[in-house]
Amino acid sequence: MEAVAGFLHNLAWFLVVLTIVVYFHELGHYFIARVCGVRVEIFSIGFGREILGFTAKSGTRWKVGIIPLGGYVKFFGDSGPSSNKDIALHNSMTEEEKGVSFHYKNLRQKTAIVSAGPIANFVLAIAILSTIYVVAGRPYTPAIVGSVVEGSAAEKSGLLVDDHIIGINGRGINRFEEIRDIVVIRPGEKLEILLIRAGKEINLFATPTISEITDSLGNKHKIGILGIGVAAREYQVLGPLSAVIASVEETYFLIERTLQGLGQIISGTRSAKELGGPILIAQMSGEQATHGALSFFNFVVILSVTLGLINLFPIPVLDGGHLVFYAFEAIRGRPLGDRAQEYGYFFGLALIVSLMILTTVNDLSRPAVANFFSGLFG
Repeated sequence: MEAVAGFLHNLAWFLVVLTIVVYFHELGHYFIARVCGVRVEIFSIGFGREILGFTAKSGTRWKVGIIPLGGYVKFFGDSGPSSNKDIALHNSMTEEEKGVSFHYKNLRQKTAIVSAGPIANFVLAIAILSTIYVVAGRPYTPAIVGSVVEGSAAEKSGLLVDDHIIGINGRGINRFEEIRDIVVIRPGEKLEILLIRAGKEINLFATPTISEITDSLGNKHKIGILGIGVAAREYQVLGPLSAVIASVEETYFLIERTLQGLGQIISGTRSAKELGGPILIAQMSGEQATHGALSFFNFVVILSVTLGLINLFPIPVLDGGHLVFYAFEAIRGRPLGDRAQEYGYFFGLALIVSLMILTTVNDLSRPAVANFFSGLFG
């Protein structure tokens, strides 16, 4: 019974998180489409048979599907959730109908509509972080070395207590948290550290030690360890404008860190087993919810940024794939042929399915997941 309760708890919070980030993603598409004069027929959270919904005065059917994994906006002239053109309908459209069809909008308008989904995810992250920074404060600790671990990469590089680190690899450092975020994703990489010691600027080089850790879910990760400590973390409450600026910076850094992590996986310096799928996200959703509202909404921020970023990847069926097609259209002066787009969508779908299988296999191989299902069915 305990395993079943844990499963339902994780599932419930997973659906809450997914609904939040998907809703805002699709709301971005919807809002800009309406601005551009496109008729929106369906706004759906989830897929499959409708279990709840209503029709707005605009004619849009707002609904919840029985399969709560994602969502979509269907424009007038689409053949389905994937926004492919309904050829039969387009052959019989009147000029008035063409005026409200997504597929007859100019290239700039279509690009804006497609880009709006991922951008909405970034805006959501910024809004949540801004609220946290105004209400609870932003984690802040001066980037001053409080201690140096004996035999660590920091000691070998010549770092000393009271050194004030102001830059790493050309990136400005304002908070100790920024040092940690940079070092963690660069195990074994040589870092150039700029610091102030006794009023003078000094350059040092340090190579973070490669360490393998196991998180609370039993997942193993390779991280970088520099070997410096600091005083207790503080929280700095910010004003509205400062909070927005700090949130934009944090969102940008999350994007940068995610891309660097993926780059390391592609180059082979990190294992592809670190990639997680729906099962891991569900577990993390439940875990973060038990740690309180602050942890939960920080997790929503990470997932929203990740969803927005992934959707910008140049893979057909994702928003980024559509943008690639529009780029070709801008260069050629006319859209790619239907067959070329069809092959592109097939390739994109195959790639997405393969990644889903890979991440699911990764999830099922994690000790925490294996133990959970053992308890659930054992």
